[in-house]
Amino acid sequence: MSDFNSELGDEEASITNMGEYEGDRNSKEERHGKGRATFMNGDVYDGYYEHGKRHGKGVYRFRNGARYEGEYKFGKKDGHGKFIYPDGSVYEGDWSENLRHGYGVYTYINGDTYEGEWQYHKKHGQGVYTYQMTGAKYMGTYANDKREGAGEIIHRNHKYDGNFTLDNPEGRGRYMFEVNCQQYGTYNLVEKQQGGDTEEEEPVIIKVPVWSTSAKPTKVTSSISFNGNGDDDEDPSKADGGQQTDQDQNTIHPVTIVIEEATPEEKDEVEQPTEKSNGGPVLTIANDNVGYDEVDANDDNDRDADAEVEGEGETENVEEENDEQ
Repeated sequence: MSDFNSELGDEEASITNMGEYEGDRNSKEERHGKGRATFMNGDVYDGYYEHGKRHGKGVYRFRNGARYEGEYKFGKKDGHGKFIYPDGSVYEGDWSENLRHGYGVYTYINGDTYEGEWQYHKKHGQGVYTYQMTGAKYMGTYANDKREGAGEIIHRNHKYDGNFTLDNPEGRGRYMFEVNCQQYGTYNLVEKQQGGDTEEEEPVIIKVPVWSTSAKPTKVTSSISFNGNGDDDEDPSKADGGQQTDQDQNTIHPVTIVIEEATPEEKDEVEQPTEKSNGGPVLTIANDNVGYDEVDANDDNDRDADAEVEGEGETENVEEENDEQ
């Protein structure tokens, strides 16, 4: 069956702009079962309803080309789904009450990818971020969209492992190089003035991670792998004889043994990290599309909500989803 604002008088219908619906209804004339809704703003929903709410599998197409394909619960994206954003970036994974929540993969417009855990629309938990241009990747823990806690950044011929604070490496860590050398040191956050070169521009104080070490690069017996499986890792915090927990003592860990100082030739091959190196601190992670919702007709109109879609620094005209009755 189909209707065009059949539940409303002509005057009220012109206000709410509910659009046209074709599909199943229950005995209460609620949208119930499979149906297709075409809204006055050009959005289209094709999928299942339950008691007037999108519920089950469906596809919501936005007029600007964005699209959601997946599961709904009581009118909200919930379960497994795929969202294609207007800038071309894609998220596929778990949703909860219209938010990325659970496990999922986000592919950015520049080709970068994040695969891992999400909480309330933010990267949170264990995840892997891969940089398409360089092939480098971060493997570790996130908290509220930032690198936090234990993690490692893997490059083509070297890698860094240590702790991160608010997206920056901080504290004791270790660089390992493909020429079988390693170096322990510490990242400290140092205040640095940015901007203020002109009278009109106000200077901003930022904190940048700076690597410091008194240790020379040392040679190791075993070869160093850069495949990201962590088989060669040693906890940097225990490099100077830190105490192990009972759990550590009961776990078999691969051990790297330092047998001699690196040769001068090998030292020359070791890229000494600085605050401007690509050892991790200056790798910039693209932002997710955030605040992008579907059109909601509960407010008497199909209305546009101006919200930023952070991806390429552009502002998209973001629409909320119609919640049909």
